[in-house]
Amino acid sequence: MARRVLILGAGGRDFHNFNVFYRPRPEYEVVGFTATQIPDIEGRIYPSALAGARYPNGIPIYPEEDLEQLVRQLRVDEVIFAYSDVSHEHVMHLASRAIAVGASFGLLGPDATMLTSRRRVVSIGAARTGAGKSQTTRRVAGILKKLGMRTAVIRHPMAYGDFIRQRAQRFATFEDLDRYEVTIEEREEYEPHIQQGTIVYAGVDYADVVQMAEPDADVLIWDGGNNDFPFLRTNLHIVLLDPHRAGHELRYHPGEANLRMANVVVINKVDTAKPDDVMTVRTNAARVNPQATIVEAASPVTVDDPSQIRGRRALVVEDGPTLTHGGMAFGAATLAARNHGARELVDPRPHAVGSIREVFEHFPHLGPVLPAMGYGAEQTRELQETIERADADVVVIGTPVDLRRVMALRTPAVRVRYELEERTRPDLEDILRAWWEK
Repeated sequence: MARRVLILGAGGRDFHNFNVFYRPRPEYEVVGFTATQIPDIEGRIYPSALAGARYPNGIPIYPEEDLEQLVRQLRVDEVIFAYSDVSHEHVMHLASRAIAVGASFGLLGPDATMLTSRRRVVSIGAARTGAGKSQTTRRVAGILKKLGMRTAVIRHPMAYGDFIRQRAQRFATFEDLDRYEVTIEEREEYEPHIQQGTIVYAGVDYADVVQMAEPDADVLIWDGGNNDFPFLRTNLHIVLLDPHRAGHELRYHPGEANLRMANVVVINKVDTAKPDDVMTVRTNAARVNPQATIVEAASPVTVDDPSQIRGRRALVVEDGPTLTHGGMAFGAATLAARNHGARELVDPRPHAVGSIREVFEHFPHLGPVLPAMGYGAEQTRELQETIERADADVVVIGTPVDLRRVMALRTPAVRVRYELEERTRPDLEDILRAWWEK
């Protein structure tokens, strides 16, 4: 009898674990996925075209809140946890819920789920969402190009649309973003790389994604969104830690695993964090992974037209996941607005509509800051309406994507940018040069 498995996920690691580990193994039958964190995934079907011949009707996706009921109704033998950026306590609460109704509980590790590429792989991970993976990936890509290497970025999946259409995707131009009708969340990750001339690959089935990417690159850069650990066997693992959340590097999954796996640890934001918090993070990193090389770095913030901010009522719009399940109360736009003399930070909460209002209700730690949630056309429309209703003098955009490219803002807007800037030696160029030569 096949072991009946329920996979707890969020449209990323869960599908990958199924494709790599469970799909080829008849001794297991995956009877369902659950979904959380990302809206509009539950209630859908992981299609048979991706699930394989043993699943002619596909695999249903249920809400995670129904876990106990699902274990009973589906006669589940094993519950497998497969998403990221949650506390260790969160994982064990789910384990307790599964065990209490009779199921076993587990996680799959790297040896069971990593694919092997014919190319060298540099992977970028983190302890928490919002630590600085994106600018680090851009920095690494720039260094490798300087060393004469062809590079391509493979991005952690964001399965928000048509699963079959998203099986394997290549983004080389802005027109590709429009053609695939990507969400704001996806644009935030893809657009900055395209601006730098780096091709980005993503999808639902990473065996196909890797096969598509390999001809374009000497080195593949794995960008582990939502601080997941790599889907590919890596030759150099770089992990970001955030001193604004000192201690989280030892309290979150899989952030602690990333830290323990790291070859290089980058402690980011040292220019804006408290020195004691930087030291706490550095001490923790050295204690659990003494072999890793530690680099301290900053992400200095620049504004395209700071004169628009001074003395005005500013609505700050920040990267959505950093504020929501990343747990941050502010981001680069908030720092820019304060540094450039905004008279007031406009509170968007009284003006929020639809799903944006629900985000504020679900994440009460948020103050006068608007998370750029845009997981679909409807939520993007609600985000735009919230911005307009706030009636600010200026919108300060701190998202990696320029929102002016995806919505027509009536309020004047300025763009905030931030890039990684190492402050200690060896820096990433020293490390990558030595790694490549070796």
